[in-house]
Amino acid sequence: MTAAVRRGVLPDGALLAVGTFTVLPVAPPSTVDRARARTAMLLAPLAVLPLAILVAAVVACGDRLGLPAVLTGALAVGGLAVGTRVLHLDGLADTADGLSAPYDRERRLAIMKSGDVGPAGVVALVLVLLIQAAALGSMAGRPYGWLLAGALVCVSRTACALACARPVPAAMPTGLGAAVAGSVPVAAGLAAGVAAAALLAGAVAAAGGAWWLGPLAVLVAALVVGVLVRRAVAVIGGISGDVIGAVVEVALATLCVVAAIR
Repeated sequence: MTAAVRRGVLPDGALLAVGTFTVLPVAPPSTVDRARARTAMLLAPLAVLPLAILVAAVVACGDRLGLPAVLTGALAVGGLAVGTRVLHLDGLADTADGLSAPYDRERRLAIMKSGDVGPAGVVALVLVLLIQAAALGSMAGRPYGWLLAGALVCVSRTACALACARPVPAAMPTGLGAAVAGSVPVAAGLAAGVAAAALLAGAVAAAGGAWWLGPLAVLVAALVVGVLVRRAVAVIGGISGDVIGAVVEVALATLCVVAAIR
């Protein structure tokens, strides 16, 4: 038994990851500190495995029933949204509104905390959801497309480790962003990215695509997430829970676009 397990870091980190990234009811962690926050961000791809199975099942059933691809994708995206309490989509809308507002830092943060959805948030939601639905629906017509769809859900959560890598700061002194910002060492984040690229390479190959599209998708998604995080640091001073939700949704949309190439 390792020291981390004896201290409860791994179990608490797993509970934090499941409670943060899914709707599944779990006991709260005994405490939340930097070590547990780091563990939760790194375990995010595994924590959403039940949601990945749900998406894979929807895609497989849509293919078997002969549903239109867009309908299959919409059902998959809808199930995923419910499985995350729609929190990531809410974060995407708030982040789009806050980062696009022509105001100072304090006003931007106030907009993000208000809960109202502005024009930028609406456009971001519509665009990202359309991309996800269309791409996931297209997986239904491919051999083992259900497997690729599920893998995309898991791999997209690797973006959390990138967004929380050192030395990314928190935008506010409280909240999820304050707990996880800068908690992931760069080496650990890179290792998570390599593992994600390997997993997606296998899934893409199984679905009849070129294996190298998997690593390419991870690389492109990492670049897009990096731009988003850099923008957040520049205009609001760091990341928040909303930004983490946004990077998850943007990462999934980006991965879907590249993985859909035939």
